[in-house]
Amino acid sequence: MSDDLFSFSSTTAPESSDHEAPPEEEEEKLFSLRPHSFADYVGQKETVETLQIAIEAAKKRDEPIEHVIFHGPPGLGKTTLAHIIATEMGGELTITSGPALEKGGDLVGLLTNLQKGDILFIDEIHRIPKAVEEFLYPAMEDFSIDIVFDKGVHARSHRFRLNRFILIGATTRVGLLSAPLRDRFGMFRTLDFYDTPDLKRIARRSAALLNTPLTPEGAQSLAMRSRGTPRILNRLIKRVRDYAEVRADGILTDEVVERALALEGVDCLGLTRLDQAFLKTIIDYYHGGPVGIDAIAATLQEETDTLMDVVEPYLLKIGFLIRTSSGRKVSQEAYHHLGYPT
Repeated sequence: MSDDLFSFSSTTAPESSDHEAPPEEEEEKLFSLRPHSFADYVGQKETVETLQIAIEAAKKRDEPIEHVIFHGPPGLGKTTLAHIIATEMGGELTITSGPALEKGGDLVGLLTNLQKGDILFIDEIHRIPKAVEEFLYPAMEDFSIDIVFDKGVHARSHRFRLNRFILIGATTRVGLLSAPLRDRFGMFRTLDFYDTPDLKRIARRSAALLNTPLTPEGAQSLAMRSRGTPRILNRLIKRVRDYAEVRADGILTDEVVERALALEGVDCLGLTRLDQAFLKTIIDYYHGGPVGIDAIAATLQEETDTLMDVVEPYLLKIGFLIRTSSGRKVSQEAYHHLGYPT
């Protein structure tokens, strides 16, 4: 194999016995591309350094770190960081989401089962119902919850003490967080899109874990098409690997990447068919904008939240979309990229 390929190193290869199948949890770790320590985590340098300092200081004081909230578009590593914090702190990680906590009893059940130093991770925390969110206020601040028994004149309240836990919240819509909840987090970190060098490092690491040869040009091509998002990069590399094994010689070159992702509807900048349809709708139906997001969603027959959370952040980052007080507009760069006259 050529020296310019990023190939799988036998020293890091996960091995299993020929006579004994690995347990289910071990199998999950074997095939997971998620990093399990800060040493393996790529990007978000300031956030990682802040967390490392907080964890080291907390360990010296023999106490949990402060509550943490991560904000940013999907796929940038919020859940991964929660896993790493749990590993570094030696606590058990319990994962739930805002929509799953429909009533106060759902949250109380989770909180009362946490031991000292355990981590409760709530994804999409901005979607917690208001009545449930109010249970979090004393839990986060005083590590206690107030439970009311009976009703009317027979009602009585009991304060239940909780073990000192760590709450980690993740949100893609920080503006929807209520001020009382936001102010109770000790650390607030925003995760940004990844740059190309970091994405190339992630591509090389993922290719090694998948035992798939990857050329430097292939890594560059994957990084350019991954929308600055590690989750998308890892999804694309698996699709390209399948294509390379069936239609090529198994090596992920830039040509193989281009052909494979053309079948997936991903162009040279990582725009999907939905991204292109979003921009073309504004150009074809609304003369380039400005137009409201609800009108675009109705034309595309897509959910407004999907467009705002999944499509718009990347288009705004690369300058193809402009948000104004009157609505969304398409930039001249987007016209040029899509082949429209400017």
